[in-house]
Amino acid sequence: MLPILLLVLTVFGPISMDLYLPVLPALTIELDAATSMAQLTVTACLIGLALGQLIAGPLSDRFGRRVPLYVGVVAYILTSALCAVSPSVELLIVARLVQGMAGGVGIVIAQAAGRDIYSGGALIRFYGRLTVLGGFAAIIGPLLGGQLAKVTDWRGLFLFLAAIGVLILVAIVLDLRETLPRQLRTDGGFAQVGHDVRTLLSDRVFLGAVLVQGFVYAALFAYLSGATYVLQGTYGLSPQEYAFAFGLNSAGFMFFGFLAGRTSEHWSVQGTLLAGLAMCASGALGLLASGLFRLPLVAVIISLVVMVSGVAATTPPTTTLALAGYPQIAGTASSLLGMARFAFGGVSAPVVGVAGAAMLLPLGLVTVASIALAVAAYATFMCRRTNPNPIPSCDTGRPLAELR
Repeated sequence: MLPILLLVLTVFGPISMDLYLPVLPALTIELDAATSMAQLTVTACLIGLALGQLIAGPLSDRFGRRVPLYVGVVAYILTSALCAVSPSVELLIVARLVQGMAGGVGIVIAQAAGRDIYSGGALIRFYGRLTVLGGFAAIIGPLLGGQLAKVTDWRGLFLFLAAIGVLILVAIVLDLRETLPRQLRTDGGFAQVGHDVRTLLSDRVFLGAVLVQGFVYAALFAYLSGATYVLQGTYGLSPQEYAFAFGLNSAGFMFFGFLAGRTSEHWSVQGTLLAGLAMCASGALGLLASGLFRLPLVAVIISLVVMVSGVAATTPPTTTLALAGYPQIAGTASSLLGMARFAFGGVSAPVVGVAGAAMLLPLGLVTVASIALAVAAYATFMCRRTNPNPIPSCDTGRPLAELR
């Protein structure tokens, strides 16, 4: 049951992000907020998810996985309830920041605990499943949000998130065992954390994996922030129709996340990563072309599916490359990886709305720029010609056992 519970913990981030996206325009109107302010509720959650992982990862390396997780889940329940009763967009932004911090704990603990109990091919498969479940939660979130919007408002959706937090709390009370024995925990306080961070960031492979994942997720979260306005505002989709379009993208995310876990294990970690980056680039360029030439809805949907599926394909290999070599500080490594993912996304999300939330061109520009930076990070830090350390190289035929 433990592996299942670890997978369930990954729903914190996607559910927090996705459930209320179909009603984000309605929230904007009810709170009499500017579009950019409403989008800051997305950004605040992303930044919180980054900060929460950055804090919880090192703490879990020192005190074990259970205690930080209990604190995070309880805080998530309370802040979700606070979001539901927020009278202003300013208070909602603050509450979303704290909610994101609490939700980030579940993500980092799931990744770190997975590294505690798995290695080799089993570790790749586990991270592939994490990606799949994240995509599944992304499907369920907006679909539920779109259906719940028929019977309740955005405040009711946040109460629903609080209820999900209660269910997860019950599950971890009943079935969570400690995966990090006392003798394997770190000590030394902030000095030790600083040393661990310096060790990780001095590894070019780890740094490259973090930057690649951060930049591709910047493109993904630009989509999460901007697509609801573009598809509903420019193309006239209803909240329910948007939820189904979102579900299509999430289905691609699930499928290619699963496929990437398999191909990374049996074919090549590096080859899978390159294929994912190529998909991201194709989809982002399609969005840019759609914005420049006012292409029809079908072109936008196809471009989104390709780009989002590419992000999923890059996730298992980059996560594996980042964490496989550091079992003793998996929490800290996971926290840096997660921080980059959500912090970069938090920066890109509001930029999409600067020139007008319902305009497609800014979304295309942001996603193309993000993927270009991801490709540059890969070329700079993860190719043999620029990295004297042969672990790993651009030789796409080498299995994971030879990479670490």
